[in-house]
Amino acid sequence: MTTEIYVDGDACPVKPEVYRVAERHGLIVHLVSNSGMRIERNPLIRQVVVPEGPDAADDWIVEHITANDIAVTADIPLADRCLKKHAQVIGPTGKAFTQASIGMALAMRDLMSDLRESGDVKTYNKAFSKNDRSAFLQALEHAIQDIRRRV
Repeated sequence: MTTEIYVDGDACPVKPEVYRVAERHGLIVHLVSNSGMRIERNPLIRQVVVPEGPDAADDWIVEHITANDIAVTADIPLADRCLKKHAQVIGPTGKAFTQASIGMALAMRDLMSDLRESGDVKTYNKAFSKNDRSAFLQALEHAIQDIRRRV
């Protein structure tokens, strides 16, 4: 069974990096989003446009991903759903989501959401850095190698 990469594409800052690594390894990339995007012409990159609606892209990814695949997403509930299908999951900053870490990530997400809603805390998204990009590339390479050792 071949490894494929599923990208939660709407706000993913590492699409070019995914494409480069996938091409080097000959892996298919599914770029899943609610609207069409400009993508490079490459037979390994498949654009999937899902209907508008909450979680439509997430649902498509979860329906198709397998244990030999990799998901690229910052969406913690999607990461959880992919982990339940035994896939590897990597955030754009290179943070790998695992069975051991996903519970805390979900709890922190819920806590921060509650604090923002109550007005007790304001959060700002940190700027995406060169170090984040580098960490992502290392994590993606590690995930590919890990799957290849298992298969």
